[in-house]
Amino acid sequence: MVRSGGSAPLRASGSYRCGPYSGRVAWRPFANFDRELRTCSRKGHATYRPDETDLAERLRVDTAEGDAWRCLRCGDFVIGEPGGSGPADEAPTVLRGAALRDAAILRLLAVERGIRGILLLFLGYGIYRFKGSKNALEQVFQTYLPLLKPVADRAGIDLQSAGPVRLIDKALHTPQGTLTWVTIGVLAYGVLELVEAVGLWSLKRWGEYVAVIGTSVFLPLEIYEILERVTWLRIGALVINLFAVVYILWTKRLFGIRGGREAFEAERANVSMLEVQRAALERDVSDSGRRRRVRQEGLAGAARGGDPSQE
Repeated sequence: MVRSGGSAPLRASGSYRCGPYSGRVAWRPFANFDRELRTCSRKGHATYRPDETDLAERLRVDTAEGDAWRCLRCGDFVIGEPGGSGPADEAPTVLRGAALRDAAILRLLAVERGIRGILLLFLGYGIYRFKGSKNALEQVFQTYLPLLKPVADRAGIDLQSAGPVRLIDKALHTPQGTLTWVTIGVLAYGVLELVEAVGLWSLKRWGEYVAVIGTSVFLPLEIYEILERVTWLRIGALVINLFAVVYILWTKRLFGIRGGREAFEAERANVSMLEVQRAALERDVSDSGRRRRVRQEGLAGAARGGDPSQE
């Protein structure tokens, strides 16, 4: 298809030429993606009226429809009463910019941790039930394995050395005490994963610490499993866990990294709409005071220059 005006046809790569002297225009579907507006479309705008009059005036405009208050997340003005009011220091924390991206990544990690925790709980329950009916399962195994052996021999399969058969045989000969400890360990690991999921999803700092410590403890075990047998599943799990530990440590400044908690809170305050407007108000007051002093000094100098008694 040719676009009106004789321009070149659209290309499958997502780029096109608009004329003989035009360069290739790259297709960037997320170039204009506004994370703040997208969040406000789902959760609604976050407006707030601070008790400080000067600061409140910077967040309010008069319109034909009435007062409009600036959203603390996306910066747009919303007609109607603000969603909250009170001292500026008690305003709710509204995530903006990089903080919204971090929240999205942490919640993706929380979903992964939650799924893993649920699977581990099911696995622990399965081991517990297996432990209780181990004798019955062993009888079934010993009864049906010889019946399957002639069929496997005809198919050219060594049934005794097959992976599933060896795994079942090893589990059946595992002592009861060992199975009990394995059950406890698997259930505890599942609970830990669910605690991490809750902490990361709610964006709590304690959840970030639990996630980093809990994940780091099991990294040596994951590396050992890969050294024993390399699988894409194990490699993928290790990569995800390494990314989670490094990302959370670096962006959340845990354990004093990059200035620790104080630097993290200062970074968040710098992008807060209230803090930005407060800093702008202080800057305006300072500039106004400076201009007033300059004007007063100029008037004083002019008065001295025009007074003969000063000569």
